[in-house]
Amino acid sequence: MHILYLVHDLCDPAVNRRVKMLRAGGATVTLAGFSRSNDPGQELERTGAAINLGLTRNGDFGQRMIAVAKAMLSLGRTFRHIERPDLILARNLEMLALANRVSRTWKTPLAYESLDIHRLLLRKDPVGAMLRGVERLLANQVRFLVTSSPAFVKNYFKPYRIIDAPVILIENKVYGAPASQSPEMVRRLSKPWQIGWFGALRCRRSLEMLASFTREMDGEVEVVLRGRPSLNEFSDFEGFVKNEPFIRFCGPYRNPEDLRGIYEAVDFAWTIDFFEAGQNSDWLLPNRLYESCLYGVVPIALTGTQTASYLQQRNMGLILDDATPEALSAMFSYLDQAIYTEARTRIVLQPKNSWQYSSTDCVEFVEQFRQLAMQNQTHVFSQQIA
Repeated sequence: MHILYLVHDLCDPAVNRRVKMLRAGGATVTLAGFSRSNDPGQELERTGAAINLGLTRNGDFGQRMIAVAKAMLSLGRTFRHIERPDLILARNLEMLALANRVSRTWKTPLAYESLDIHRLLLRKDPVGAMLRGVERLLANQVRFLVTSSPAFVKNYFKPYRIIDAPVILIENKVYGAPASQSPEMVRRLSKPWQIGWFGALRCRRSLEMLASFTREMDGEVEVVLRGRPSLNEFSDFEGFVKNEPFIRFCGPYRNPEDLRGIYEAVDFAWTIDFFEAGQNSDWLLPNRLYESCLYGVVPIALTGTQTASYLQQRNMGLILDDATPEALSAMFSYLDQAIYTEARTRIVLQPKNSWQYSSTDCVEFVEQFRQLAMQNQTHVFSQQIA
């Protein structure tokens, strides 16, 4: 099973995870895409060889569309040395445009991986309508939709009638991370409490809220930041954090190699995101939800979101009723050892496959693509006979 995987950012750790999952499932993967970094070498060393289509800028949708248009002009030359794939998997809308061109050339089935709904697609003006129309047109040839949250289907793909294809739900579960050494043991419960906010740091409102909250708690709660801050969203991220007495930024980390270490050093995980409140932020099930639960760390979510609904169905986590520092302070004012231990125990007792994928899951994932490719071969052969 040969899969051509077209991605928006070769340096995204989630791309590395997906490539590993596909290969663990028995697929041969050719990776191609754009890079959001001037130096993608370190991440590509972890992912393996890739075809770099050029540099794009985070948050600059126009520049990315121009980059896609330029890449289309040289697709024949770019892919002339690779064997015809059995399937093309396109991650995000910009890559779906490239995938359509390649798919028509090779007569190869196409799957669309959509893990975020960009805010431009949800605009109520002619710009939003035009972009949805483009996505709808490009999705005509899609045979499978791969997404990470059922709320994306419920709130976007179905009501806007973007795509009529079977859905494969691949949650943002952990794959390939080291196991927890002693998840059943009760954690040390000495204050200050530690809240970890890890991953893509892009929500300015969260940072400001946590700053106000920790100052109000006057040292009883601290916040640890790890990951990649989006400098487009913060005018002075480093300066802001430096001036906060109870917040510290400890830099990037390797995913999944460092997950156990960073999560086992905190008590709670911040899973709230206001970046696209009322839309994508409310619908997604983030990586940090599964990562934190895998290591017995209690997630903090906001009521009304898909993350909160996920936790409430399992009677887990802490659900914040109001998105204010005062509400967060009120929540922590009643926390004690007994309450925390119970919250942690509810997570630890869940089966591990709730939070992580196994090699068997990867095989099943690839098998669905294999069946699709076989159906396409039968269809093409029937057309040739006709």
